[in-house]
Amino acid sequence: MRVEELTAKILDNNPNMDRYQLAIAVSKRTDELLNGAASKLSVSKNVKVADLAMMEIAEGLIVIKGFTDNKK
Repeated sequence: MRVEELTAKILDNNPNMDRYQLAIAVSKRTDELLNGAASKLSVSKNVKVADLAMMEIAEGLIVIKGFTDNKK
């Protein structure tokens, strides 16, 4: 999936999040991956770390605290 599609999917699934908050979340997950955290997806080694972080967030494998709807 392209970055634009991943971004749209994430923002559609998280209405309380804007693109700047998404950038922060992707940055934090990218740092975790670069510091040795295991990926929650099995992808080829040719995928950029930031793209991998976005894929994990888009698939709902990473929970971003503070951006969930608790009104339920």
